[in-house]
Amino acid sequence: MTDHLSRLFIDGSWQESVSGETFAVQNPADGSEIARIADGNAEDMTRAIDGAERAQVGWAATPALERSKILRRAAEIARADIDRLARVMTAEHGKPVAQSVGELNYGLDFIEWFAEEGRRTYGSTVPSTGPDKRIVAIRQAAGVSVAITPWNFPSLQILRKLGAALASGCSMVVKPAALTPISALEIGRFFAEAGLPAGVLQIVPSSRAARVSATIMADSRVRVLSFTGSTEVGKILMREGAATMKRLSLELGGHAPFIVFDDADVDHALDQLVAVKMRNMGQTCVSANRIFVQRSVAPEFTRRLVERLSAMRIGFGHEAEVEVGPLIEAAAVEKVEAHVADAIAGGAGVATGGRRPEHASLAYGHFYEPTVLTGVTDDMLVARDETFGPVAPIFEFDTEEEVVRRANNSPYGLAAYFFTRDVNRVVRVSEALQYGTVGANDGTISAVQAPFGGVKESGIGREGGHWGMEEYMDTKYISLAGLTRP
Repeated sequence: MTDHLSRLFIDGSWQESVSGETFAVQNPADGSEIARIADGNAEDMTRAIDGAERAQVGWAATPALERSKILRRAAEIARADIDRLARVMTAEHGKPVAQSVGELNYGLDFIEWFAEEGRRTYGSTVPSTGPDKRIVAIRQAAGVSVAITPWNFPSLQILRKLGAALASGCSMVVKPAALTPISALEIGRFFAEAGLPAGVLQIVPSSRAARVSATIMADSRVRVLSFTGSTEVGKILMREGAATMKRLSLELGGHAPFIVFDDADVDHALDQLVAVKMRNMGQTCVSANRIFVQRSVAPEFTRRLVERLSAMRIGFGHEAEVEVGPLIEAAAVEKVEAHVADAIAGGAGVATGGRRPEHASLAYGHFYEPTVLTGVTDDMLVARDETFGPVAPIFEFDTEEEVVRRANNSPYGLAAYFFTRDVNRVVRVSEALQYGTVGANDGTISAVQAPFGGVKESGIGREGGHWGMEEYMDTKYISLAGLTRP
């Protein structure tokens, strides 16, 4: 890693923290220190907001076509360097390199899509009440925006927020997760190379999340906050944002049901389940957390799922053919262990996994075997709390009405999946599930042009498509009066 990528990116230059302090970034596969990063504090965040405010007027006034060219140029630079960027991500996060490449490509798809969508932020005219008036509605950038992003997708979560903000004409300050800041700083590098004006993008890594976030929320110059993380923190940010009436876009906790009816294409359902459950080692907000299988097909479905998961190769993400890397930190493994232990204590069985791998080469990393639990009931921790790990609990059900009720019995409402060949059931269940994003016979629901987001305690706002840009734009109504005819 080049030296400048260990510093804060403020006003277009690489700077040390005001305090001079740093924090360590570790490889979760073996615990080794891979970098020390400048530790931004409240004063550094204020400096970043200062710079974003100075850059805001000029960036909003930049023609949409020119903004589009810069975004596309940044994506081109990153794609040319994608193999190295993927290795950086794998080193700090642990996910297999193939998944890192996939994440980067998908994130850059957002940059390219918003580069084009930003050229179509059309206004409108409205018929007036009299001949001497005209009514016009225009779209304008909301102002300085801030993104607080998680560690599970260290590039994607930034790029899809950043693309929408920049295309809308907003400057943005990014506060990335302290566990994975290097991928964020790489984004600053390739946007700077693409010619993004100084101050339009600021990146402030920090191990002092609560203190820095409080500075953000108290600053009235920040007009938009986009946050991806836990529901608990999201509620805190909502309370703090009320004082300055910030616009909030919140993607919060999920607890996704994955429903397999007895008329489903079982092969397809299995493929989709393995993909959505094991991506990122289960550390995604849309991971299948509660797997409901209709009783008549549950034994066969479970047997085949066990075969698939037990055959997956666990190891260091940079090694060829590895499918399952480490979890992000020790606390993540401990949470998985607590969920599995609770299920076993309640009478569940472990069909495969249920432990840390025994191979000596994995002893110093945060690894956990892909696990299938059977005989799971709705009163267990895995039924009530998001595991965020490679655990697949099987819940059996009898009727459509029953499973929809159980699937909806959660304060969360981010993503849900179900599989059936019955087209009437597709319509009924799609509409009955209380989730913001529903996959009907589809476990790979993400798309740059679609409005991703949740309901209930899974958040507010949408990311992706033209809906994503609306989070960063104001509609201004202009009434033109006193017009005369010749």
